[in-house]
Amino acid sequence: MSLRTAMRTAPAWATLVVCCVAQFMVVLDVTIVNVALPQMRQDLGLSVNSQQWVVNAYTLTFAGFLMLGGRAADLFGRRRIFMIGLVIFTVCSLVGGVAQSSGWLIGARAAQGLGGAVLAPATLSLLTSRFTDPHARRRALGAWATTAASGAAVGVLAGGVLTDLLDWRWVLFVNVPIGIAVLVLAMLSLSESRLNRTGQRLDVLGATTVTLGLAAVVYGIVGTDTNSWGSARTIGVLAAGAVLLAAFAVIETRIAGQPLVPFSIFKMRSLSVANGVAVTIGMALFGAYFFLSLYLQQVAGYSPLRAGLAFLPVGLSTFLGSLIGTRVVHHIGYRRQLLLGPALSAAGLIWMATTLQAGDAYLPHILGPLILFGLGVGLSFVPMTLAATHGMPPHQAGLASGLINTTRQVGGAVGLAVMATFASSVSRGHHPTGPQSVATALTAGYDRAFLIAGLALVVAVVLALALPSAAQQRANEQAVSEQPSQQPQARVTADALAED
Repeated sequence: MSLRTAMRTAPAWATLVVCCVAQFMVVLDVTIVNVALPQMRQDLGLSVNSQQWVVNAYTLTFAGFLMLGGRAADLFGRRRIFMIGLVIFTVCSLVGGVAQSSGWLIGARAAQGLGGAVLAPATLSLLTSRFTDPHARRRALGAWATTAASGAAVGVLAGGVLTDLLDWRWVLFVNVPIGIAVLVLAMLSLSESRLNRTGQRLDVLGATTVTLGLAAVVYGIVGTDTNSWGSARTIGVLAAGAVLLAAFAVIETRIAGQPLVPFSIFKMRSLSVANGVAVTIGMALFGAYFFLSLYLQQVAGYSPLRAGLAFLPVGLSTFLGSLIGTRVVHHIGYRRQLLLGPALSAAGLIWMATTLQAGDAYLPHILGPLILFGLGVGLSFVPMTLAATHGMPPHQAGLASGLINTTRQVGGAVGLAVMATFASSVSRGHHPTGPQSVATALTAGYDRAFLIAGLALVVAVVLALALPSAAQQRANEQAVSEQPSQQPQARVTADALAED
């Protein structure tokens, strides 16, 4: 049987497996390095700032090029772009695994993020083009969404297992055999599809300026650990970031014929509020996972494996919250659920921030806050997506869904930089002189980070109050239903993903 014949006869489940595993890899790599950071620091001599960049280098390139990757898949072929993204991701995982310096590792992580930005949107496009029956599409997208939602928590656990049993390098090496297997299966199961490319262009300049601008802002914030906020270096770097972000705004509004992000879309109140909530949830997720992994290993003395297992309850509670949230939102509406979910998560983080001390046991002091935090985050995902796509014209629903993923990643990167700066400042202020004093100082800094993450979620609750009421939602639905559909598939994709 020829390769082309095999592609035509490949079962639909093979496409689903390929897309879900690829998406799982992309989401997994946001957190899989967290537990390995202490070993990376010892082996490569990473500074505190460099540890953040191991996470943020991936996140920033992923967020900055995500929208561009989605458009590239539609224009140049979803199968082709999927394969390109998968190869970049897999090769860069190998390059990062053999890194001999902090710069080498951070550069590989940034390139990994680019591969993920190309790969992730192609997985969703391939599913919607392969599963045309509404019922089958809903089930496929449900499996895809569940896989994506569980990736972050499983990443911490997998990172702990690999780091403890093998070596920190295997948190990157593990992607290589999986990537090769997915690549072979993709060659056999995926068929090519694309939209009409006539008159369509990629906004590479816009994606590049926004990514560099965000990177400069994060670099400037992180640099305040050694340079004051009023120093010439800090002001210069932050100013450069502001100029690049301003240039991005000019490109999108005045120069780009096919802008990456049409700014007019933010006139929709629900979308703007939902993206604000996504920023705060990204901050809380990144901060909680990053600093708790450091606390468990550097203060509590956990092995990487034990630290990974300690994250299992938050993963399970997030998964449970997501399942419950899918059903509850139809009864109480997305506005009320976006008040409930972030409020629960905020309560968990603030509880931990105000009570956790060096030497505290896991069960009485950490488990409860983690479960509350995870449950609230899980409850927030579905209504956040529904709020972003509610009332959107059909031809912009796909864009609205993509923006949610982008702003959540951006919030995580910028928020982690802010939290790390404050945590470091608080820890230094304790002037530790002995082992126990060092643990106390570190815990004080981590508590400050947890508090900032919790307060960010309080902001999410306040933002959710600005969402339209149930009566306004029904009015918007009626207005949208009366508009002619220009790209019905984009609408089906966004709504199906939100439901599942």
